[in-house]
Amino acid sequence: MAGLITALILLPLVGALFVSASRPNSARGIALGFTVLSGVIAFLLWRNFDSAAAGMQLVERHPWIPSIGAEYLVGIDGLSLLLVILTSLVFPFALLAQRLSGGACALLLVMQAALYGTFTAQNFILWFLFYEMSLIPGFLLIKIWGGENRDRAATKFFLYTFLGSVAMLLAFLGIYFAKGTFDFAKLAELARSGPLLSGKLGWIAFAGIFLGLAVKVPLFPFHTWLPDAYETAPTGVSMVLTGVLSKMGVYGFIRLLLPLFPREIHALGPWLLGLAVCSIVFASLAAWAQSDLKRMVAYLSINHLGYCLLGLFAVSAATARPAVELQAALSGVFLQIFNHGITAAALFYFVGLLEERRGSRGIHDFGGLMQRTPLLCGWMSVAMFSSLGLPGLNGFIGEFLIFKGAFALAAVATAVAVLGLLFTAVTFLRAMQLLFSGPRTESCSTLPDLLRREKLVIVPVTLLMFAIGIAPQFVFNIFNTTVIQMTRLFV
Repeated sequence: MAGLITALILLPLVGALFVSASRPNSARGIALGFTVLSGVIAFLLWRNFDSAAAGMQLVERHPWIPSIGAEYLVGIDGLSLLLVILTSLVFPFALLAQRLSGGACALLLVMQAALYGTFTAQNFILWFLFYEMSLIPGFLLIKIWGGENRDRAATKFFLYTFLGSVAMLLAFLGIYFAKGTFDFAKLAELARSGPLLSGKLGWIAFAGIFLGLAVKVPLFPFHTWLPDAYETAPTGVSMVLTGVLSKMGVYGFIRLLLPLFPREIHALGPWLLGLAVCSIVFASLAAWAQSDLKRMVAYLSINHLGYCLLGLFAVSAATARPAVELQAALSGVFLQIFNHGITAAALFYFVGLLEERRGSRGIHDFGGLMQRTPLLCGWMSVAMFSSLGLPGLNGFIGEFLIFKGAFALAAVATAVAVLGLLFTAVTFLRAMQLLFSGPRTESCSTLPDLLRREKLVIVPVTLLMFAIGIAPQFVFNIFNTTVIQMTRLFV
């Protein structure tokens, strides 16, 4: 099936052109149609992907800029396919969540194409172009269609990500001048035989790439742009930012930093584990302190991505590395990436429903919702319990595997990180008590329960949470071989 990946990238761009030329009242329908078609191509990729084969598959390689060794080189392995599927799920969910203008729908489609390119590109120049291309729509969506303080939030979003991108670009230029290639596979092969760059140059290149990716995740203390951006962005945009865009940073750590700089990460292991623990614990405490529901979910997003980095840094920092524990931690990280994208997007959707009904999203603006909107409260509780990691739901499997592997590899850091689970539980239980229980406030006495169109959006997503929580093997089958291949880098 040659050309499937290229078709996947180009289709949303074609959709953006159609949306731009369409009438405003039909823009969302056209955008949704193109995201569904993109999902069909993603499904065909899944069908043609050999889960038992190692390495990149469905590779497309064409000359592009031969003078600098830049190629059009795309392909997928288990991790890339997982993120392509996640992107194909979150974007239609976001478009259904909120009625956006034609311009916003077109920008979302451009962002979708850029994300597909980011998760499949295997040459740095191509990867970096797609990476930057995804940031421009995000900035414009916040700047133009955001809420209160959108100028400040958009500026912070742009400055943080732009400075991180510049640092990353300079680092890779240094690598290119030293090694003469931008190809990820060739650079990883060079790094296996010895340090990719020697001395201070290696540390400078590592620092540049680390800074760019740490801002994108975000990792503590580079996270301060995220709550403002997520709070200000429209509901559908917040769903995309947390569900998919934040995964670019974790993907970069796995695809770039771990294979190219294993020695540097190992040397800084205790410090990196400390930053991951800070992301987990401090973000959950900050979420506990919030009165704005959107900011609460934003901080919890930082907390859950911290679990992914805890697993990655535990794997790279450990001295004794049992293969079983390495595979458990990495499998947990991969699954948590997928689970967080689904669950966090659902939580932002429910916050958007509450804000749409009440006109505000303060946690103290509601009360006794269970008496008036039992269906909304029930389905929202499932998303909260999934984020909390309740057994039987998707969030439990990923977190369990991360902690299982990380405890064997970095016991002290993992033990401290468990506090994040406690603070997350307190945060959600406090929110449920204030929102759902107690006397019904007068302002909530006329709120409608879930509408039919809202049920059609949330029920399939919630059923997916149960499906992964009860029988997750269909997701594991996507990336098991990739995890085994990655494990060989550390054993």
